[in-house]
Amino acid sequence: MYRVWNFVTNYSLLLIFGALIALVWANTNAESYHHFVEFVIWDHAPIGHYHHGHRTLTLHYLVNDILMALFFAIAAKEVWEAVILKNGSLRGKKAATPLFATVGGMVGPISVYLGLAYFMGSETYNAVANGWAIPTATDIAFSYLVGRLIFGAGHPAVRFLLLLAIADDAAGLIILAVFYPSGELAPEWLLLSAGAAAGVYFLFNWLPRRMDRGDQNRPRSTFVREKLSFWPYLVAGCASWYGFMVSGLHPALGLLPIVVTIPHADRAFGIFSGTQQYLTDLLNKIEHALKHPVEIILFFFGLLNAGVEFSSIGDATWLVLAGLLIGKPIGILLFGWIAARPLNLGIPAGMRIIDLVVIGFVAAIGFTVSLFIASVAFEAGPVQDAAKMGALFSFFAAAVAFASGKILRVQKQD
Repeated sequence: MYRVWNFVTNYSLLLIFGALIALVWANTNAESYHHFVEFVIWDHAPIGHYHHGHRTLTLHYLVNDILMALFFAIAAKEVWEAVILKNGSLRGKKAATPLFATVGGMVGPISVYLGLAYFMGSETYNAVANGWAIPTATDIAFSYLVGRLIFGAGHPAVRFLLLLAIADDAAGLIILAVFYPSGELAPEWLLLSAGAAAGVYFLFNWLPRRMDRGDQNRPRSTFVREKLSFWPYLVAGCASWYGFMVSGLHPALGLLPIVVTIPHADRAFGIFSGTQQYLTDLLNKIEHALKHPVEIILFFFGLLNAGVEFSSIGDATWLVLAGLLIGKPIGILLFGWIAARPLNLGIPAGMRIIDLVVIGFVAAIGFTVSLFIASVAFEAGPVQDAAKMGALFSFFAAAVAFASGKILRVQKQD
């Protein structure tokens, strides 16, 4: 449990602290808060928001579009290891039912969100429709912590929840890339990202290993790892990020093509495993080095994005919450049952089908990624603020999850 608390402390408590400051600030002096958020660092800059024929680098852009790329790189690292490594958690039959449940955990919220919006009238639907992806997100750290508290460390539902959350992260990254461009699309610029990824992989990963074949001392690979370290990947990451920015895809995803090129261990112990910190491959070393910077970045992300006035609560707030608190558990239960029973893929021994309902409520804690999607789904204004409030209120899913665990008589296994 220490490792889980440590992870939540590292990556989430500063985020919450920043969000609370933002809420208080925005509700006591909204004008100064928004002036702070949109503070101009560099007008007519080479990077930043494109407006009136030139780019402007604001504090909000620096955090959301540049620095948050490091957060999404860490998320991509966990997903990549879960998929590519031989013992990866998203490989094999053990992942089949959680993957089906993940699909349900996205279809359910989208259906509830858009369905309710449709019945609220065309004006409301047109105003909020682009936020359909907000309730699909799952905050992996808080969901895993709540899951451990409800089920206990030894319950198979906890591992099921973690697999679902990792797969949900992967789907969220794809949704952001495909459905939420940051500007007019210029896909030819993605060739810069692809070229940077291919070049750094060939020159600093594949080629040294190729030249070291038959030599147990591996001098070239060792030289690259110890002397050049992360620098080639930093240069490639900057090029890839720029390619994403100019292409119109959200630049916060710009490091994803580079993550998959970095030398990694041949096994993963899991995001909450204490053994993970002792891995010395370059990918894990980079993650360890980013730990404290990302803590600070998440504080500023909460500070710059969670400043919503309580008077902005509106239709989008309740739609996001309905998608999370109704759509998530129904979707996860339905698709999980289809996978486990009609498709005969099964569920882990010691876990009941009804436990999927509790898992669904736990997974409804959207927070970080929901807040991020809300910030890109809508232009700044009342609808965006209302949707953000829904993302913040998703913490109430934890209380519902605890209550459902009691009602459904979850047997805690420590």
